Amino acid sequence: MEDIVIRRLCKSFGGRPVLTDFDARLPAGGITCLMAPSGWGKTTLLRILLGLTAADSGTITGLEGLRPGAVFQEDRLCPWLSPADNLRLTAPGLTAAGAGEALGSVGLGSCADAPLSALSGGMRRRVSILRALVCPCDVLLLDEPFRGLDGETRALTIAETLRRRAGRSMLVVTHDPEEPRILGAAQTIVCGAAEGG
Repeated sequence: MEDIVIRRLCKSFGGRPVLTDFDARLPAGGITCLMAPSGWGKTTLLRILLGLTAADSGTITGLEGLRPGAVFQEDRLCPWLSPADNLRLTAPGLTAAGAGEALGSVGLGSCADAPLSALSGGMRRRVSILRALVCPCDVLLLDEPFRGLDGETRALTIAETLRRRAGRSMLVVTHDPEEPRILGAAQTIVCGAAEGG
């Protein structure tokens, strides 16, 4: 695995710049936190890294051949599947027992087969995080993954995220100035205000 190197990345929507000449080097196997004001383009950057949005210009190297796992700001779970089946959707080799164990590690063991509609927003958030962690990916791209979790649940979920990361490179978008320290980030990229969204 090599560093992911982003050079002079630019993206505009309707003529409005969102990313302008953004440069970064994400260390292989390390955790990078990205902090910037709302509207700076953090989610757009993740979507470009995931291949969901094309950059206008610039280059990204080090992602070739890698399988990304993602946590979006929205949970993006399949509402017709149970929490356990949502995990198994991205990790076909995961057994029912393995899915139950993963859910139990973040306090959701009793909810493995419950209807998704019965889960609170914070519970669904934890399922979303686990779904990214159990999938066979090479790099994790997480967009404000722990937002909305209460203190104890957040600490438990962060600990499990670090345990299951298993040395994979991880980019975490966050607004919490404490999160880089808690995550043990190798680096924190802090970007200034930008015009627009």
